[in-house]
Amino acid sequence: MQVRVATEDDIEAIRRVHEASIRGLGPETYDIEQVDAWAAGVESADYAAVTDEGYYYTVAEEGSGEAAAVVGFGTLARDEPDGYAAEVDAEVTAVYVHPDVAREGVGTALLADLERRAREEGIDRLGLTASTNAVAFYEAHGYWRVRERGHEFSGHEGTGVEGTVVEMVKTLD
Repeated sequence: MQVRVATEDDIEAIRRVHEASIRGLGPETYDIEQVDAWAAGVESADYAAVTDEGYYYTVAEEGSGEAAAVVGFGTLARDEPDGYAAEVDAEVTAVYVHPDVAREGVGTALLADLERRAREEGIDRLGLTASTNAVAFYEAHGYWRVRERGHEFSGHEGTGVEGTVVEMVKTLD
């Protein structure tokens, strides 16, 4: 497996991994209505930000050449985010892995790359909003819980499907 900077050519693979991750791993802590609403948001997600200078997109890829396949992705939003209870300088907005490679180090490699990039850019404190099924992963990587809050999952025809998410923070060393 290799981790590399994402390109426009990766957008559809990122979209597929995103949905597969939600549908495959989300049911660990969310019900089917919540998972469906969360996954529906993938259709309208703007992955074109892969070329936006305000974001850093990274992908994990298995194989090489034409047999290479994206199996995970991560995103760092470089600007100071709004709405956090804690002070943070930037935000990890995504770490998603295909369920076929979950718990095999792919997410760890992606998160390490995002944190490395943040350190290189002088970012001291990262925030993120974790789905409840991902909290243990982030805690294992030094993030601490700030608060739980309600979140309306996007893309579910405006029905207002909500679930709990956890705001987390890490000070980079």
